[in-house]
Amino acid sequence: MTLFWFVFSIYVGAIALIVLLSYAIALYEAASTDPLLVENRFAPGQIWLALKLMVTETVFLAITVTLHPLGWIPIKEQTRPGNHDTPIILLHGLFHNKACWFWMKFRLRRQGFANLITINLPPWKNVESLTERVVTKVDELRVKEGFERVHLVGHSMGGIIARNYVQIRGGATKVDRCILLGAPNLGSKLAPFALSQLGRLLMPGSDFLKRLAQTPLPADVSMISIFTRHDNMVLPPVNARLEGATNEEILGMGHTSLLYHPRAINTVVDALTRKKMA
Repeated sequence: MTLFWFVFSIYVGAIALIVLLSYAIALYEAASTDPLLVENRFAPGQIWLALKLMVTETVFLAITVTLHPLGWIPIKEQTRPGNHDTPIILLHGLFHNKACWFWMKFRLRRQGFANLITINLPPWKNVESLTERVVTKVDELRVKEGFERVHLVGHSMGGIIARNYVQIRGGATKVDRCILLGAPNLGSKLAPFALSQLGRLLMPGSDFLKRLAQTPLPADVSMISIFTRHDNMVLPPVNARLEGATNEEILGMGHTSLLYHPRAINTVVDALTRKKMA
C-alpha cells in the first residue's frame, strides 16, 4: 500500500508539474501584452483563481491520462437511425484518444443525445490520414445507416481536423453543426513543444493554418467556437477565436477542463440544440 501511494504521488505530481509549467508560460505570454497581470498577480482573487485553475486542470488531466489505455479497446458504438437523432462525432485532441470523451458522452446521453460516435486519431499519423478517418465514418453513417448529416464536436486538434474536413475535404454538405472546443484556430505558441508532426501544423502562421484561414467557412454549416480565456495550451487563448464563426468565451477553466466542466458541457449542449439561423 505504501508503494502504491508513493507511485500515485509521483504520477499526480508529474501531471501537476506539467500543468504548472503550462500556466507559467501562459502567464508570461499574457503579461507581455497586459502588464497589469504582473502587478496584480499576488492579489487574493488572482491567487485563488490560479490555485483553482491548476487543481481542477490537474485532476481532469490525471483522469484523462489514467483512462487513456481504455480508449484503445475496440468497442462497437451502435447508432439508432429510427429516432431521427443526428449522430454526433466526437474528435479528441493531440495525444489523447476517445477515452477522454467518457464524461461528455455520459452528460450528452443524459440530455437525450443517443447517437454518439468516437474515433481514435493517433498522433503519429498526418492530418490528411486522420481527416480520412472522419470522411470514412461520416460516409458510413450516411450510406449504411441512412443519416443525411452529422454533427462534429472537436476538442483542440480534433477541432482543426473537423475544420479541415468541413472546409477543404468536402464535408460541407454532410455536416450540420461543427463545434470547436478549445481549438487552436490561429495556432498555439506551445505547439513547438509537441513531439509530433501534427504539432508543427499548429504553430502560428503555419502553411496549413493559413490555408484553413483563407478557405471560406461553408454557409450551410453552423460553426461554433467555444473557448476559455484561461486556456493553458492554446496560447494566447484568443487564438481559439474563429473569424466568421459564432465565438463563445467561457471563464474559469483550463484546456482539458473543457471536456468535463459543467459550464463547458452546457455550452456544447446549447450549441447542439439551439435553432439554426437562416
